[in-house]
Amino acid sequence: MQEEKEKKEIEREDAEEDDHVELSDPEGSNKRQQPWTKQITIRGLVVSILLGIVYSVIVMKLNLTTGLVPQLNVSAALLAFLIIRSWTKVLQRAGYVTRPFTKQENTMIQTCAVACYSIAVGGGFGSYLLGLSRKIYELSGEDTEGNSRRAIKEPGLGWMIGYLFVVCFVGLFVLIPLRKIVIVDLKLTYPSGLATAVLINGFHSQGDQMAKKQVRGFMKYFSISFLWGFFQWFYSGKENCGFKQFPTFGLQAWKQTFYFDFSMTYVGAGMICSHLVNLSLLLGAVLSYGIMWPLIDRLKGHWFSESLKESDMKSLYGYKVFLSVALILGDGLYNFLKILSVTVINIYGRIKTKNLNAADGDEKKKSLEDLKHNEIFLRENIPMWIGVAGYLVFSILSIIVIPIMFPQLKWYYVVIAYILAPSLSFCNAYGAGLTDINMAYNYGKVALFVLAALSGRENGLVAGMVGCGIVKSVVSVACILMQDFKTAHCTYTSPRAMFLNQVIGTAIGCVVAPISFLLFYKAFDVGNPHGEFKAPYALIYRNMAVIGVQGFSALPQHCLQLCYGLFASAVAVNLVRDFSPEKIGKWMPLPMVMALPFLVGAYFAIDMCVGSLVVYLWHKRNPKKAELMIPAVASGLICGEGLWTLPASILALAKIQPPICMKFLDSKK
Repeated sequence: MQEEKEKKEIEREDAEEDDHVELSDPEGSNKRQQPWTKQITIRGLVVSILLGIVYSVIVMKLNLTTGLVPQLNVSAALLAFLIIRSWTKVLQRAGYVTRPFTKQENTMIQTCAVACYSIAVGGGFGSYLLGLSRKIYELSGEDTEGNSRRAIKEPGLGWMIGYLFVVCFVGLFVLIPLRKIVIVDLKLTYPSGLATAVLINGFHSQGDQMAKKQVRGFMKYFSISFLWGFFQWFYSGKENCGFKQFPTFGLQAWKQTFYFDFSMTYVGAGMICSHLVNLSLLLGAVLSYGIMWPLIDRLKGHWFSESLKESDMKSLYGYKVFLSVALILGDGLYNFLKILSVTVINIYGRIKTKNLNAADGDEKKKSLEDLKHNEIFLRENIPMWIGVAGYLVFSILSIIVIPIMFPQLKWYYVVIAYILAPSLSFCNAYGAGLTDINMAYNYGKVALFVLAALSGRENGLVAGMVGCGIVKSVVSVACILMQDFKTAHCTYTSPRAMFLNQVIGTAIGCVVAPISFLLFYKAFDVGNPHGEFKAPYALIYRNMAVIGVQGFSALPQHCLQLCYGLFASAVAVNLVRDFSPEKIGKWMPLPMVMALPFLVGAYFAIDMCVGSLVVYLWHKRNPKKAELMIPAVASGLICGEGLWTLPASILALAKIQPPICMKFLDSKK
């Protein structure tokens, strides 16, 4: 009898919870909210840490292979929902009383997990930190002017953890005093944060039957992806062996990297990314490996010496690097100026109309639901002294520690960076709130060129890349926090609890990310331009710093003219997208995305287009089922093969080689 009563009580509480979860449900907004201390749970932290570690490994693999990492916020929120909901159902069937799983707890888990794996994405492991290694120095050309031999710092666990702690934590505190202005007064939309909130509310309003379908779908494709990764391993005994080198379109196309490599990770990523991103990748692959590189290679002996190594920066490889840099800089500079202009014009317009503190007119016009959102968001106030004290403490630590780690970067440059950081962070957070574009990498690139030029030939390269990391990390972490505050605002979640979870996730990420990086770095040939782990951005960032130090003399013959052309093309494509009719603008490719295959190759673009094709056909056949199942299936594909990299890394460290090498050769040779 007692068991029966307990089960009925649980069902009643679940029903009440489901009745009050819709973002647009006024009754849900009147439900008594839990205090912020109750929104952080032990089970939530355990699941957060588990998801943070798993996703850190997955995004690290993506970072070190192609450098393209899709937004996984929705995937993290979905997995948090599926894990906790499944666990509570198992306990209930066993006769145990469990605490109801609320959307606030779901938001907490998602925030902590995303904060954790964001360090693996944006910590510089595939770009400016790896760019300081000896291998990338050698790839950039030991005789290249500006590529100083002193500009080498091999990856190490101790200094990487220390660097991340002092740099990333500054960003957590920089905009705390402005959170009310950004979220409540200006009512910035933060489309990604809002979309995550809507999806979390949707998860908790759907029936158990829907959740069961998503769990089954995720587990099915997770198992398929994991087992497929395990099966492939047996056939990859040597370089260029296995299914990853399958010449799908023939050997000639394979030589130009046009083949399907059976990567479930990138098929899943293609299902999450938009069709425009995937088609832009394919266009970049066709333009580079289909047209430009074969044509430039024919000019060997005219434009560059035939005796040069293939990896020499004055040979074809130099064109690949610098032309991709030109596209990235053209797109980045245009969007940087665009977002900055939009931000300034918008703020000026609000000041001019004396409407800075009321984004949508009179406060009376706000709905009851908006007022309830604001009341809960402002009730759990984060004291301003925490933001100010945290920023000052971590800034001072950074000013002391970073010049000790990197003597080439003078302490006064770090001071200037932290004086400018609050205004840069606000501009970026404001622009992201309007457009959903986080421009942190572009702020970092500006810092890279400025510091590289100011610090001189011997010190400029290290100063530029480390300074880039400081500015980028502060600006990016602050923007992600504001985006998470938007999610909290829309799910009636306490910002205090949200901030604490962000701190916990960031701290875990500062330890987990370097460990996962070093696991890959020691197990695989990271940075090899002909291997799986190409880490293209490491070479790109080092060569951007070389240009900052040396100027255009670092470029191969005729490369500058080609760079001008691609830079102008990137600007022109953006202008057409922004100023032409929508029916034309929506088909314009994304230049920064197009630049990725220039160095990496076409194979992963084909994988992602396969994912895009699956989504398109599924939506055509059964739109409702597609909308429900695509996030679960894509997450399963990404997590399965991504998780296989852990045992694969351990086997590689133990010197256990796959037993078979499956290779395809021309029958005429």
